[in-house]
Parts: sequence; C-alpha cells; structure tokens
Amino acid sequence: MSEQVVVEKDMLMQAQGFWQKNQRSILIALFAVVIIVGGVYAYNKFIKEPKELKAAEAIYGVQQFFGADSSNLVLNGDGANKGALYIIKNYDGTKAANLAHYYAGVSYLKLKDFTNAIKYLKDFSTDSKPVQMAAYTTLGHAYAEAGKKEEAVDAYKKAGNTFTDDADNSAENLSLAAGLLQTMNKNKEALEIYREIKAKYPNTQKGFEADKYIYQLSPNEKNDFSIN
Repeated sequence: MSEQVVVEKDMLMQAQGFWQKNQRSILIALFAVVIIVGGVYAYNKFIKEPKELKAAEAIYGVQQFFGADSSNLVLNGDGANKGALYIIKNYDGTKAANLAHYYAGVSYLKLKDFTNAIKYLKDFSTDSKPVQMAAYTTLGHAYAEAGKKEEAVDAYKKAGNTFTDDADNSAENLSLAAGLLQTMNKNKEALEIYREIKAKYPNTQKGFEADKYIYQLSPNEKNDFSIN
C-alpha cells in the first residue's frame, strides 16, 4: 500500500472519529442556524412587513394634517385618522414611526411645548440630508426657546454641516449658532464660526454679513475688506 493511500485512510479515519465524537454538537449548531434564519425570515415576512404597511397607511393622515398646519390633529388625529403619537406608540421601529417623531416634534414646537418638541426631535433621524438638516434646525429652535443655549448651538452647528450643498441654509444655521454664542459671551467661538461662514459660503447673504461680525469681534486685526 502506497504512503499516499495510507495518509488518505488515516485522514478519513480522523474525520470519521471527529464526526462520531461531535455529531450531536454539530447537528445542534446547524439546527440553531436553521431556526435563526427561519425565524428572521418569518419575522420580516409575517410581522415586520405588515407592521410597516399599516404604519405607512396610518402616517398618510398625519401628513395631511401637517400640510394643513393642524398641530393638534397631527399629534392626536381626528378619530377617523390616527395621530403621530399613536403611530409612535403602536408602530415602534417602523419608518413611519420614525417620521412621526419629526411631525410630532415640529407640532409641539408650534404649540410652544418645547420639552416635548425636544423629546421627539431628538429621536428622529434620516438618511435624507435636507430633511435631517431641517430637523436639526427645528431642534435648535426648540432648545433656544427652552433657554438651553449650549444645546441649541450644537443643534444649529449640526444643521449647518449636514447638507452643505444648500449654502444659504447652511450659512443661516451657522449664523444662528454664532449669534447665540455672542449672547453667551463666547465671542472667540462665535468669531470662528463667522470666519467659517465667510470661507465656505461667501456668496450667501450670511456670507456677506460675516465681514461685519468678524470686524466687530476682532477689532485689533487688519482686515482686507470694507464695512458698508
């Protein structure tokens, strides 16, 4: 018998021995994988997808109320149509519930309930940069109205850096952050933001206005621009 055949037989015997010793554990592991995969499929197919569909149907009414600027109806519905708060509670984890947080936050801000506006806007997130920018801006307004200036500055700065293709709104949000910093006597930080606006968005209204604030906050520096 050749050496190669002996080696192959030896390897086969080792493999058989391993199987005999561990077949129970291997079968249990394979069974667990099948159960997990099957469970995930079943969850997605029979629970998650129908839940997403129902939530998407429910959010339609909320969107109509939001478009009509009916904040109370956005939050609580009109009996025939559910409100954002119902969707958040009953369809947690769905895309519609996430969007309902935004509608609820904006509505609470309009109703001057700044605590709830902050609560719901903080829990909203989206991959859509323009919408996320708007959410951060609204969150900044809510924080500012609640007297939480530090948090408002952070929210405005996030808004200013979320969708930089929108130069006007990016500059506007950064300007709001800088203005708040000035009211907090944090002129150095405000100056840095005004310089950022001037560098990144020179052709916006806030970019044109930045010169004035840069001059005011750094009077000892030589400026190569004129003040109108």
